[in-house]
Amino acid sequence: MLRSPAANRSLNTVATQIIVIGGGPAGLFCALHVAGEGRRVLVLEKKKSCGRKLLITGTGQCNLTHAGEVAEFFEHYGDHGKFLRPALRGFTNRDLLGFFEERGLPTVTEPNGKIFPESRKAADVLALLLEECRRVGVEIRCGEVVEEVGTSEGVFLVRTTSTTYHADTLVVATGGATYPATGSTGDGYAMARALGHTVTEIAPALAAVEVKDHPFSDLAGVSFEGLSISLFRGNKKIREQTGDLLFTHTGLSGPGILHLSRYISPGDVLRVSFLPGISREALVSDLVEKAASNGNRLVRTVLNDYPLPDRFLRKLLDAAGIPDDLTAAHLTKKGRSRIVTHLIEWPLTVQALSDFDEAMVTRGGVLLDEVNKKSMASKLVPGLYFVGEVLDIDGDTGGYDLQAAFSTGVAAARAIVRGEKR
Repeated sequence: MLRSPAANRSLNTVATQIIVIGGGPAGLFCALHVAGEGRRVLVLEKKKSCGRKLLITGTGQCNLTHAGEVAEFFEHYGDHGKFLRPALRGFTNRDLLGFFEERGLPTVTEPNGKIFPESRKAADVLALLLEECRRVGVEIRCGEVVEEVGTSEGVFLVRTTSTTYHADTLVVATGGATYPATGSTGDGYAMARALGHTVTEIAPALAAVEVKDHPFSDLAGVSFEGLSISLFRGNKKIREQTGDLLFTHTGLSGPGILHLSRYISPGDVLRVSFLPGISREALVSDLVEKAASNGNRLVRTVLNDYPLPDRFLRKLLDAAGIPDDLTAAHLTKKGRSRIVTHLIEWPLTVQALSDFDEAMVTRGGVLLDEVNKKSMASKLVPGLYFVGEVLDIDGDTGGYDLQAAFSTGVAAARAIVRGEKR
């Protein structure tokens, strides 16, 4: 149990005004925006240095955000984009780029809309954030593992391995549970629960999928553009996604799968259309016509008329039970039906999602109904804020998660400066 402030003063204690737990992008950004005008801000980071997960984002190049209007961002956070609207509108992608460019870190926009620092170095982004924190007087203590949080007499108590801190305001910015080696081990969820908050079930998101009895293990590296992927649970379609797909040794990856993964559970069935935009009836009619006019050609060569890799088509014919030397004239109605099924709704059963060591972000987190979407303030505990991935928010690939981290950090900082407690 944490003691009251009066009791703790006889121990190794430190009184401060605002404590931010977590030295990642959300925590550092919140801290540097709240500091100043006499406000004392302390960042507690469990690792020996800040921003370890930031350093590996975008394969070390740091995909900061995405181009386009901020209103286009909302649909990139699954069912929770509505919660983020005030924060994203309050601090947009353009505001973020302005922040970095005004401080001497130019950015570059790729044709696909992803925005990176011109140097392509995540370390430059982190260095700038740390320098800004230093400039405005934020104190950062690394190697401070928070073991317990609580409240007493309207004051937050934060106990680490060496010290008990007192603060009027507490910001939890601990991230999710992916890439635990970087420090994201889900600590913030326990803190939230200790302070009376609900935490929704967490699982990997932006994760590759392992497929049961994977038929494409020998086609690892083969990719497809713009496929239609439907998610079924109990024979009922619950989601559909369009995007690129990549075969791996154990299953499926690529943006189409990663973006759908927040909804996927083991045992679900993915039905993949390798010829998106073509109905079953239209494909059957087309195959009948091709067979009639190309009876002497092998079925395999007839199928080569479709924009699909030959190695994949050979695998498809094998799965459909079609001999490699069968001519189009001898293709039966049942054989044609099996080919069509595999082309436009190949069923693949999900064995598992990639684990937290491999997934990019975490789905689930602090229940959004208990957080003020305008300020990131707790609706349950005055002076408590949650920012970044510790919330039940996960974005698509392309810089959306980092933008959410920065925007929620600013939203909380502005509310703290205004003196809002809830």
